[in-house]
Amino acid sequence: MTITALQSSVHPAVEGGLRLQVTNISAQTDSISSITLVDPSGGRLPSYVPGSHLVVQYGSGVNAYSLTGSGNAPSEYIISVLRVDEGAGGSIAMHQLEVGDLVFVSYPRSAFAPVSNASHHLLVAAGIGITPILSHARAASDRGTTSSLIYVYRPGAGAHVDEARELMGSALTECGDRNSFQKVLTEQLTTQSLGTHLYVCGPVDFMDSVLNQARELGWSQARLHSEAFGAAELDDGEPFTVNLVRSGVKLDVPAGVSLLETLEKAGKTIPNMCRKGICGECVLPVLRGTPQHRDLYLTDEEKASNTTMMCCVSRSEDPELELDL
Repeated sequence: MTITALQSSVHPAVEGGLRLQVTNISAQTDSISSITLVDPSGGRLPSYVPGSHLVVQYGSGVNAYSLTGSGNAPSEYIISVLRVDEGAGGSIAMHQLEVGDLVFVSYPRSAFAPVSNASHHLLVAAGIGITPILSHARAASDRGTTSSLIYVYRPGAGAHVDEARELMGSALTECGDRNSFQKVLTEQLTTQSLGTHLYVCGPVDFMDSVLNQARELGWSQARLHSEAFGAAELDDGEPFTVNLVRSGVKLDVPAGVSLLETLEKAGKTIPNMCRKGICGECVLPVLRGTPQHRDLYLTDEEKASNTTMMCCVSRSEDPELELDL
């Protein structure tokens, strides 16, 4: 079975995007494979902001995967995929790809961009979280800015380790357990200059722990940056009320229940496809209140405007949110 054979139609999340060919598949670990994608005609691919991701179609579904390159005039896109047997099937389908297969992908989207005026980039990764962090490290090297990397992974389960060693040299610290990582992290967080920005990617609990420690040590929120891998890693969130202005209806959205599910239960028909914050189908206009953006579709600028939200995963920062619905 190949992915090409499963793609009878283009998913809305990748419509108008790119049709790329798999030219190489290499095992990073027993459960992580790197996949190289190129333009079948040999053309150069669109550049992208470090830390960007691609939305890749697998059959009738889509999923987002971080790009590992610097983003500077790429001739190929490389993603690394962790196989999750109990997941929705995307990672399994990606692991069934073969060299020569054609796949539909979106243009790269930025959800985890580096800060251009940072004096130093402190990069922290756990497990598969190394993928966007490696992109940051490569971009910093290309641009001549300084960076250091703390990479924690289980022995034998680290992806891109050799690349990280070659790229970072003495600026790389590898940790094989939580205790050694905690010691290194504390030292790094307490010795950085004020112009340093922190970037962390990995499991949600891991990221929360790193960010909370940084805040406790006096790091401002503006210097903290993180990347989550879609809705499966999101917490239940806080309850809130949604006011549907045109409908004249107020609905309570409980913790652990999405806004999309609440609207559907109330009889509202909302276009949706992925229900993971990836495809952009369930976008809704916001009239008042501050959405808690948890999607991978909207750009940073679109999120900052607070005029739209993806109701499948996003929630509200305020007790009440007002929608044009």
